[in-house]
Amino acid sequence: MIQLLSFFFFTFLVAFIAYLATRKTKENTSDGYFLGGRSLTGVVIAGSLLLTNLSTEQIVGLNGAAYKEGILVMAWETLAAIAIVITAFVLLPRYLKSGITTVPQFLESRYDKTTKTITSILFLSGYMIVLLPIVLYSGALAINTMFDVPALLGVSDVTALWISVWTIGIVGSIYAVFGGLKAVAVSDTINAIGLLTGGLLVPYFGLLAIGDGNLSDGWSNLIITNPEKFNAIGDSNASVPFATIFTGMMLVQLFYWGTNQAIIQRGLGAKNLKEGQKGLLLAAFIKILVPFIVVLPGIIAFQLFKDQPLTNPDQAYPFLVSKVLPVSLLGFFAAVLFGAVLSSFNSALNSSSTLFGLDIYKAYINKNANEQQTVKMSKLFGILLAVFSMLIAPFIAYANNGLFGYLQEVNGCYSIPILTIILVGYTTKYVPAIAAKIAIISGVVLYSISQFILKPFVFGSENYPHYLHIMAILFVINIMVMLIIGYFKPRKDAYNLKYSHDVDITPWKYLYLMGISIVIIVIGIYFYFS
Repeated sequence: MIQLLSFFFFTFLVAFIAYLATRKTKENTSDGYFLGGRSLTGVVIAGSLLLTNLSTEQIVGLNGAAYKEGILVMAWETLAAIAIVITAFVLLPRYLKSGITTVPQFLESRYDKTTKTITSILFLSGYMIVLLPIVLYSGALAINTMFDVPALLGVSDVTALWISVWTIGIVGSIYAVFGGLKAVAVSDTINAIGLLTGGLLVPYFGLLAIGDGNLSDGWSNLIITNPEKFNAIGDSNASVPFATIFTGMMLVQLFYWGTNQAIIQRGLGAKNLKEGQKGLLLAAFIKILVPFIVVLPGIIAFQLFKDQPLTNPDQAYPFLVSKVLPVSLLGFFAAVLFGAVLSSFNSALNSSSTLFGLDIYKAYINKNANEQQTVKMSKLFGILLAVFSMLIAPFIAYANNGLFGYLQEVNGCYSIPILTIILVGYTTKYVPAIAAKIAIISGVVLYSISQFILKPFVFGSENYPHYLHIMAILFVINIMVMLIIGYFKPRKDAYNLKYSHDVDITPWKYLYLMGISIVIIVIGIYFYFS
């Protein structure tokens, strides 16, 4: 009973604070609803970035991968810090200078309207079919396992999964659809504090369990008993071979942190460039510590459950939480995890509404729509998208692969093509729109053929290059195609990025010091665990 009381108390506390912080925001305007009135500060941006990223598909999926393979999967977290630094240095200043609300809006000014529309549709497809359903499923799986919802409600596992998915989906929709970005960002910041606190308590109590009440003994026993789990250098058969760090891994990270609408929208809502860069670099620094939350518990679970190995590695984290956390903290941490699920869900939902409202509805369906009409239709689209995701999510239980690996591989269909045309767009002046269209369409088609036809049916999964290597190969091919087209058929006028004067773009004075320090720390971590 105490678990449920603490769960509901913390959940409603977050909602109440978010309401107080956003009740004066003008949500019937595009800037107010989609960008929080361009008023987000560094701390809020960092908290929202971390919670948007650090949801249960991350916590459950990566700990499940660590349960199987060990610390090598930390590459998804530690290398993200470098990608965030690059975003703060290179991409965010350009985004804020142009005053865009969505990433595809840049593509319209750089290439043309059709390129923007294709990109928006790709983003929406990825959120609708992959990201949103996986977030709902992984969250429901964690809540069901920690609270034993089937026994609590006297229903089957399948029924409990549907109940949890729809509960999370409905609450998340209320935040995202009716609150706008600022409600999402404020609730994210509060939940980020809770998640970092509670997330560090899980390995703490786990190590105490291994060491019979002694923390240092627990750490020593874990390393001595499982030395193979603490090697960051993955071989060719690992889910993250070491060579991929220098190929597709960094490309995936750059796409996610620098161009993914659901993530970068927090930076676009910054009150100025200084606050945006502060937020990104603070998030990058905390990201280095995140493996203690999303990797170490999986290794601890492997040690604790050796005598009764789990059939589903994705259950390693929720089982560990239910076993080692004191009863008094279980409800609080479940509420924090619930908040993390809501964060990723409502962030993607808010970004999807933004893309639909500005890049599709106003551009094609009702060109004369005023801001109130655009926001209203965006909210309606968000509701429909949420319902669609809630219908799909429970069926992910029948997928064979681990959550996180599945999510990353499928995302490759659109992540690398979009990253390609954005980077070429910013670094060249004469590459024409036709080059971007060819690159984005060929990127989607070639990657789909590679991973879903050639790999399983022609060469076999064991004899085929890792999907991160495939991403890098296609990235290079697409850039070459775009540059060749630009050489033989350049656009007539050079592209120049105009300053919108929406926000001040004076950079943060400690940008270089903090950025270089973060990169050095990441490299040091790899040397230590190699």
